[in-house]
Order: sequence, then C-alpha cells, then structure tokens
Amino acid sequence: MSLFERPSESFTAVTILPGDLSPEDRAVLARAVDQLEHSSFATKLANALGHEIERLGRMLPQPVATVADRAVEGAIRTAFSTALRTLRPRAGGGQRAAHKAVATLSGTLGGAFGFAALPVELPFSTVVMLRSIAAIARASGEDLSQPEAALACLQVFALGTGKEDRLALESSYFSVRGILAKSVSEAARFVVNRGLAEEGAPVIVRLISQIATRFGMVVSQKLAAQAVPIVGAAGGAAVNYAFIDHFQSIAEGHFTVRRLERIYGPDLVRAEYDRLRAQKRAKA
Repeated sequence: MSLFERPSESFTAVTILPGDLSPEDRAVLARAVDQLEHSSFATKLANALGHEIERLGRMLPQPVATVADRAVEGAIRTAFSTALRTLRPRAGGGQRAAHKAVATLSGTLGGAFGFAALPVELPFSTVVMLRSIAAIARASGEDLSQPEAALACLQVFALGTGKEDRLALESSYFSVRGILAKSVSEAARFVVNRGLAEEGAPVIVRLISQIATRFGMVVSQKLAAQAVPIVGAAGGAAVNYAFIDHFQSIAEGHFTVRRLERIYGPDLVRAEYDRLRAQKRAKA
C-alpha cells in the first residue's frame, strides 16, 4: 500500500505521514546535528594536547597572520582546482584512516619547522583532507562529476569554524550554507558554461575568498597550537590528526543532510534539523 493511501479501517495502525523521516534517518540526522552544531576544532585540540588552545588563535603576530592568510587562500585555490579537475565519481573510498595518516605526517613537518613550512604543508594537507571529504561525499551518493557536488566538498572547509552560539536562533550550519549558496551556484554554473580556463573570474574569486576567510579561522587555531613551545614535531602530528578528524566529521554531517534532502526535500529536513537542534539545546 502506498504511504499516500489511507490505511484500512479493519485494523488499527500508527499512521506515518507522507514525507516524515524514518526513525533510522531521524537518528542519522540527530548525529549530523551534533557534528555540525556542537563540535569544534578547539575542543578536539584541547583533547589532543591536554590544554585549552582556542584563545591562542587570536594571538598570532601580525606578520605571521599575513603569511597565514596568503597560505590559506593558496590552499583553497589549490583545493578548488583539485575538486573540479581530479575528483572522480567512482574513485576508491574507504581511505579515511590513510588520509589521516598522510595528514598527520605532514603535521610532523609543520611542527618541526614551524611557520616556515606553512606555504608547503597547508596546501598539501588541505588537498589530502579534500580527497577524504570526497570519499565521504561519494559514500553518501554524491555525483562528483557534477560541479555543484564537487564544490559541496570544498564548502566543508567553511562549515566547521567554531562552537555553537547558544543565543543564536539560526543554525550556524544552515546560516553558512545560505551565505555560500549563491556563490556556489554561480561558480558551478560558470564552470559548466566556461570550464576552468578562467579561474580568475570574479565568481570564482568570490567563492574562494568566502571559503578561505572561514577556513582561516580554524587554521589560525591550528597554527597557534603548533606554535606552543611544548608541542614540537610530535604535537604537530597530533594537531594535524585533530585537524583532519574535525573536517571529516563536518563532512559526514554535511553530506548526511544533503542525502536526506534528496530523499525528503530541503524544507522537511531543515524543519526536523531545527527541531532536533532546539531539543539538544534545551537538554544541555
């Protein structure tokens, strides 16, 4: 019997309204809410290093901050080209641990050589993370031959920037998605119509800048952690492990929401997301 048909009156049954999330999908969405709204890189750093690090992200010397800003934008530019040139719909998945290992190794380099290694280490680790994000996207049913889906992978770097503001009525996840939506759509349309020959086009530059600005907030915390004298090479590896683990978690939540939106429609998923978010905040 179709869900749109009325149940027979010969027996009693609990009616599931058309479009309601299944219990399994509601549980999956609840996990996504935790991943997207209630986790932060600073928390993962504190767990990895044993002390608070969040405030140090605001203490980078200006020359270092300038170099970091350039490195962040360069990393996102490299990731943008990688997303649209080399990600493949059927590339092998299940490499999450391998990506963590490679990124952790690059963190050892960053921890040993400090800020001098940043222009090399950050683009490398960002592309490693992007490939891990792409594997998560494919597992969630994304077709990475489509520019919009490939750019949704890049979008992950803008999503996991901090802890939830308990006074904010708007979901931070949907707020950032809303801010980026027009730029992502315009960039995807540009790539379809014009290809990648004009990566300096205003629509591309704007999207890269928007993502780099938010990604830079997390990178600042990463650099501040690696600058702590007691961290060193081993600590740099721990920082990069936390770095990629954070964005893998954000990617899982992001592509879970997108998968459910394809099944149930954006409006229903957003309404249930907001309900679950409010429920979790009330219990906190």
